Amino acid sequence: MKTNLFGLTLSQLKSEVATLGLPAFTASQLADWMYIKKVYSFLEMSNLSKQAREKLDANYCVLLTPPSKVQSSIDGTKKYLYPTQTSNFIEAAYIPDADRATLCVSTQIGCKMGCLFCMTGKQGFQGNLSAGEIINQIQSLPEFEKLTNIVYMGMGEPLDNVEAVLNSIEIMTSDKGYGWSPKRITVSTIGIIPAMISFLEKSQAHLAVSLHSPFDSERQEIMPIQSVYPITEVIAEIKRWDLGRQRRISFEYIMFNNVNDTARHANELVRLLSGIKCRINLIRFHPIPNTPLEGTPMEGIVDFQNKLKAKGLTVTIRASRGEDIFAACGLLSTKELLKVQLASDF
Repeated sequence: MKTNLFGLTLSQLKSEVATLGLPAFTASQLADWMYIKKVYSFLEMSNLSKQAREKLDANYCVLLTPPSKVQSSIDGTKKYLYPTQTSNFIEAAYIPDADRATLCVSTQIGCKMGCLFCMTGKQGFQGNLSAGEIINQIQSLPEFEKLTNIVYMGMGEPLDNVEAVLNSIEIMTSDKGYGWSPKRITVSTIGIIPAMISFLEKSQAHLAVSLHSPFDSERQEIMPIQSVYPITEVIAEIKRWDLGRQRRISFEYIMFNNVNDTARHANELVRLLSGIKCRINLIRFHPIPNTPLEGTPMEGIVDFQNKLKAKGLTVTIRASRGEDIFAACGLLSTKELLKVQLASDF
């Protein structure tokens, strides 16, 4: 089996070409061909020497995996299904909106975190994606040239796979990659503190924290990670960072009826987030099977927003997109995996 070079950073490419006795600048040439020119055959990489092309072709490959299925929503959202190297499946959601086009990428096959409100968590955990499999969702997207933003909010907990996430961001923001500004990239986390520190140290991308309740005991009922990394400690760590004007911190808050939508919760949110320049995104809950949770009615979400705004917080209500194709927040999962598992039983 040849090693796939797609998804390697410049430093990783340098290590690979060194094993073939090729000069270090070959790595820059490879990155330019793969990520900028989008040429995947070594034999077509015309500025490489004949010897370099032959050595690379004998030992390596550059492979992308196109989506195997697409579903389109009535609102223009598209959900793409990708097979993985381990014969599983992941999903990515493409969300066009006026002058913006956002891709919501996955970082894991399933998820370990078991949040009560998330369909992906109910799928269980089948493995981490490589940086190449993360980048593949972007570069093999039919709408790649239209993309303006990337959000790491698909299947999985991004900071539970922090090394691959950081490598993929490096490729996106490098001069020998896509050359994107990190301001076009947002990474979501439920608050894995050691990995969050690594992310804040090594990247300039935006951070979105899944909060969902300001009270430790109540948050633990819906998010098991709370017992390991309490939200009060997550917030305390964020307050230790001087993030400047270029980096945005946001807090995701799914609204659950009579669970986290009272005046008491609004007041505690104000207290908890005091001193952090941030945005709160209120999200309508999209019902999933076998959960006791119900969504707050829209009038209740608006009332909650007004309570927070009255205290000086910046608050938006995120529009739901792709709900009819199960591409909205918390709904990504892969029924395709179940089909394969059932087929293998016969």
